[in-house]
Parts: sequence; C-alpha cells; structure tokens
Amino acid sequence: NQTNYQRNFISFLKEDILNLLTSYIITISIIFLLNINFNSELILFYILIFHITILGIYKIYFNYLYQKLIDKNVIQKNIMLIGTYEEIKKILKDKFDKIYIFKCCIITDIKKFNLKLLKSEIKFPIFRENEDIRAILEYHSLGQIWILNGDKNNKNILSKIFKFSVDTLNIKLDEELNVSGKKLLSNKYHYEFYEKSRFYGVNLFIKIIIDKILSVFFLLISSPVLLISILLIYIEDGFPLLFTQNRTGWDGRRFKIYKLRSLKKTFFDRTVQVTKEDKRTLKIGKFLRKYSIDELPQFINVLKGDMSIVGPRPHMVEHDIHYSNLFSNFLKRHKCNPGVTGWAQVNGLRGATPTPDLMKKRMDFDLWYLNNWTVYLDIYIIFK
Repeated sequence: NQTNYQRNFISFLKEDILNLLTSYIITISIIFLLNINFNSELILFYILIFHITILGIYKIYFNYLYQKLIDKNVIQKNIMLIGTYEEIKKILKDKFDKIYIFKCCIITDIKKFNLKLLKSEIKFPIFRENEDIRAILEYHSLGQIWILNGDKNNKNILSKIFKFSVDTLNIKLDEELNVSGKKLLSNKYHYEFYEKSRFYGVNLFIKIIIDKILSVFFLLISSPVLLISILLIYIEDGFPLLFTQNRTGWDGRRFKIYKLRSLKKTFFDRTVQVTKEDKRTLKIGKFLRKYSIDELPQFINVLKGDMSIVGPRPHMVEHDIHYSNLFSNFLKRHKCNPGVTGWAQVNGLRGATPTPDLMKKRMDFDLWYLNNWTVYLDIYIIFK
C-alpha cells in the first residue's frame, strides 16, 4: 500500500543513498590525497557504477538472508495477546508481518464462552487472568505482550505483567486510522509502549558484534590459564571438569551456564549457593573462584548467544523465583542477555548474596544499567 511504499522509499533515500554518497566521497578523497592521476571523468563514473552495483548486491543478499531467518523462526517476536474474545478475533483476522508470532492469549471474558468452542477457533493455548504469568512467559519464550485496548480494559492484569521484563504494548483497536505522524502497527492500529527494552536496533547489533569479537579474543588469551586449571581440577578430583547449571536469560529463556568446576563432586548440590569459606570447595577451586577464573568458560555462552559480556549476572532459577516474591521488580533484570560481568559487579557487588539486602542492592544496580544502557557504558564496564 501507499504507506508501506512511502516508508520504504524514504528509508532507501535516507540510508542507502547516504551510504552511497559517503563511500563515493571517501573514494574521491583517497584519489586526490594519493595524487592519483586520471585522464577522464569516466573513471569517476565507473567508480559510481561500481558502488551502485555493490550496494544492489548487498541489499538483495541481506533481504534474502533476513527472509530466511524469519522463515526459520530465528528472528521473530513471540507474542501473547490479552483482551476480550472479540478483540482477539479481530487481531487474528489481520495479516501481520511474518516476524510476529502469536503464541498464546489471555481471554478476559472467558467465562462467557464455552472453552471447547474457543479452543476450536483459536489454535494456540488459551489462559485465564489468574494463571501464573511467569510460567507462561518462560514456557513460550515471549518477547512481547499486546494488551488490546489496554487504556479502557484489562487494568487488573497490568499490575501482574509490569513486574516482568517483557515488552508490553497497548494496541488501540477502537481508534480511527490517522497517519499524521503516529506510529501504526501493521499500518492500521495505533499503539504505545507500556514497557520497552532499550536493547534493540543498531545499538544492539553493535553490542552483539563486540560480544562475539571480544569473546574469541578473551578465550584465546586465557586458553593457557584454562588448560592449566582443567589439568589441576582433573588431578585433584577427576571428572567432570565443567560445571553446568540452568539459568534464566533474556525474556525468561532457560540456558545452561558453563563454569570450571570448583566444588568437590562428593559434596555436590547445584541448588546451594557457594559461600566464601565453603567446605565443599576444591583446593584449586578456592584459587579459581578468588580470581574468577572459573567464570572464563562463560565466554562460550556469549558466543552461543545465551549471554553477553556485560549485563545483569544470571542467578539460579530457584533464586529468581524466591527473590521475585520478595522484590516486585526483580524479574525486570531479564530485559537483556545476562552478562559475564555487569554494572553491579564493577561497583563491588559480586560473589554470593546470602541476604535479601545484598540482593536488593545488586538488583538496584542492574535496573539502573537496564534503564541507562548504551554501547559506551558497556565499553566502560569492560575496561573497568
């Protein structure tokens, strides 16, 4: 439609043409700086044609790659809908971009209908308002919640949702279409964010690139230390050499964290946090923990995409459940990938958190980081 065409055309002008002109100016500047002689203006023309060709190939390839990633569900937004039966039916009749995947819904007036009838019409899981929201978010790996006509209805459920990290949108189904400067969802519905993560777009892409490059670098330079540590663990206590444990990642996704094993296997309990003078610790384990050498394998988690170099430290799943009952904002820490280090850690809040007060302080630093994140802040934390 016309709105789509205008948006894409303006995007082309602003981004592609700007990149083309920039590269063209740089090329001409290099020619003049190096005093390269050319006898004809045809050379500049050929340079321009070359850049246009490269730009075209670049766009075709990355558009193809982007489409493949969507088709394979690598790039997607898993969404839960919240609204009345009629509102949810209205949304499901519309054609949205492939990136939007509706995984489940909460029907606020579910008592009015026969549940079997609803399930026959809506082909994904249906929940009631009193369900365990945390379990739904984690099981379906939800990235967004769409609250339909949230400023008019569903106010009771907002207080339950706002304690979690997931991006939350108010979709205004009843407003008349108005294209005068307002953002539209699927070129049709006005919307606003109740909760929105800062981790998106170009800045997130830069963060991911930094993570991948530095993880490879850190693993290479630390490989002698890792190999010696693995050998000493094996000599003292045999296999296993690595410790793995379920942790909670971005939007509640579960992943296995990697560490060098620092505890004796005969006194192994994955659910008990290690303390400073823990009797279960290996002799070599005390040294590994003191200098955080046991954390080095987490750069493998970063390469896999489960973690970032900088972010809130991931806790045991049991701790997440426990502290989310004590602190209403605790689960907002999952608004980005967990980190090998973080803002709390470089400010002295690292290691065990045996008391709720210590955990509260760590949580406050983590939330400050999430609300103020920039790429430059990450770089500062890495250096620190």
